[in-house]
Amino acid sequence: MSKVLIVMSAASVWERTDGSSYPTGYWAEELAAPHKKFVEAGFTVDFASPGGVLQPLDAHSADPEVAGPDCASHVEHAAEALRSFGPLLKLEEIDIADYVAVVLPGGHGPVVDLYQDAHLGRLLTEAEASGKLIGAVCHGPAGLLSAVDGEGKWLFAGRELAAFTDEEEQLFGTAEGAPWLLASRLRELGAKHSSGPAYEAFTVRDQNLFTGQNPASSAPMAEAMVAALT
Repeated sequence: MSKVLIVMSAASVWERTDGSSYPTGYWAEELAAPHKKFVEAGFTVDFASPGGVLQPLDAHSADPEVAGPDCASHVEHAAEALRSFGPLLKLEEIDIADYVAVVLPGGHGPVVDLYQDAHLGRLLTEAEASGKLIGAVCHGPAGLLSAVDGEGKWLFAGRELAAFTDEEEQLFGTAEGAPWLLASRLRELGAKHSSGPAYEAFTVRDQNLFTGQNPASSAPMAEAMVAALT
């Protein structure tokens, strides 16, 4: 049976420019929706993170006023999926040859650790070289920044992609005090970033790279990946 790897952040706090610490964790819908889509399509899904650390749930993703009326089902599915899987795999021990695709969900964690994780960079470089599918949603595309060569050249420069926008960060209330804004950083480094209306589903496919703008984009992105794999 073919396997898909979901790579989670291990971060629980996001240090702000004013010295404060913003609690973060995985965003339930962004983990649950892809997991459900892949499992329903017959794939086995593994979870990995830096050091195998299990990131906490971002409490905002369990708040109906923030994450919508269906958030409870996403929270339940994500918790059960992680509980059933058991201890997370250590990112540094992963062999990408074992997987047909890798997915990076969000929450703010990826802008804390995954964007500069050398082990993730290695996996993404190997995945790209072998034509495996790569998916990233919301803040997950920050993890793509880890894929740089020995001269500092970014692997995904020039690629078309979507990610959580500066506008959405401002609307969410986390733009002020952020060390950097994801969409702006992606464009600065050469990505062809595009977006749809704030908080509405918007996905982009560029060859083997599938990206989504926000939590609402999680399921559509996964559906597109499943279609490409099957």
